Amino acid sequence: MTSLLLSEIYEQPQAMRRLLATETNHVAEMGQQLRSTGFNYILIAARGTSDNAARYGQYLFGALNRLPVALAAPSLFTLYQQPPRLEGALVIGISQSGQSPDIVSVLQEASRQGVPSIAITNDLSSPLAEAAEHVIGLQVGEERSVAATKTYTAQLTALALLGLGLAGKLEQPNLLENVPGVMEQALQAETQARHMAGKLAESDRAIVIGRGFNYATAHEISLKCKELAYILAEPYSSADFRHGPIAMVETDFPVLLVTMGETFRQDLAALDAKLRDQGVQPVVLGDRPFTDSGLHIPVPSGLPEWLTPLAAILPGQLLAYHLARARGFDPDLPRVIRKVTLTH
Repeated sequence: MTSLLLSEIYEQPQAMRRLLATETNHVAEMGQQLRSTGFNYILIAARGTSDNAARYGQYLFGALNRLPVALAAPSLFTLYQQPPRLEGALVIGISQSGQSPDIVSVLQEASRQGVPSIAITNDLSSPLAEAAEHVIGLQVGEERSVAATKTYTAQLTALALLGLGLAGKLEQPNLLENVPGVMEQALQAETQARHMAGKLAESDRAIVIGRGFNYATAHEISLKCKELAYILAEPYSSADFRHGPIAMVETDFPVLLVTMGETFRQDLAALDAKLRDQGVQPVVLGDRPFTDSGLHIPVPSGLPEWLTPLAAILPGQLLAYHLARARGFDPDLPRVIRKVTLTH
């Protein structure tokens, strides 16, 4: 029987083509409208996988639009009933289902305070979409697997479209047109991902390290390893990892380094060398390995660094899928969790 999760991993390039064809002009118009509203920072509300997309948004809007980005504390809006003042904000809610009451409450408060809001969701009739002034639909069709894959990459793509729209750059030739093709190339790493999963499967713990735009990728790979393979995989930036957590690493401790582009190449190469001195053999997921150890899951180059998370996550999803299989678990039936989680 074909795995639902695996089939949806492989659907992603075509899903991104559909999203770009459907939403590019819409987001360009949205960006033009929003540029006149005078907001000076962005507040993003999300949970789970969507929260990892929000982490990407922090770097994206900071680099592309020079805007400060905060991640909302939804409990302030619900349980504490003490929402912060949102003057000057553009509020974005990200949720594949659009159902979670705490995320909806943030956008409802944005409406009450008269600030612009955007819902990024796969359900255009959801409470989140109804609460928002603007909506970007993910256009990926029903996601049947419990673990999110195509909705995550669609959220990243929607955020990239929005960043370009706010910068007034979607009126230019489509800067995202190469993304689906590079994603197709990234899926060719399944053999290497399966091989590395076999090497990592015996451990119940791991560290996943990324930085910059791919800090979000490290978080999302970590989450998938927890959800599907029940491995305590902790995500860190390479900088934060050096501030204490590196002390727990001992010989043969599983470490995955995510490296794309040149900005953090030297930093991550230095960390790779330091870990090797401590008896660790890191697995490198990225566009170029640091050594010839063979512990490498390749990701194609060909995208600007700010877009590389859309390709880098695909081999990470494949790694988590094969980790679950190697550890004897069904990736289509993760225990306890459900597709829609309602939090307050």
